[in-house]
Amino acid sequence: MALMPKRVKYRKSQRGSRKGTASRNLKIDFGEFGLQTLERAWITNTQLEAA
Repeated sequence: MALMPKRVKYRKSQRGSRKGTASRNLKIDFGEFGLQTLERAWITNTQLEAA
């Protein structure tokens, strides 16, 4: 948690739910391959690097 502001009322921010499927920006911008998930979920940076 290095990138946190010094003074906030509550440290843990609440994340909203991931709704629906992507309808825009379906092309790959960088490289030739992309990752696609089977279900909606938040992906951490360690999970992304492991894939």
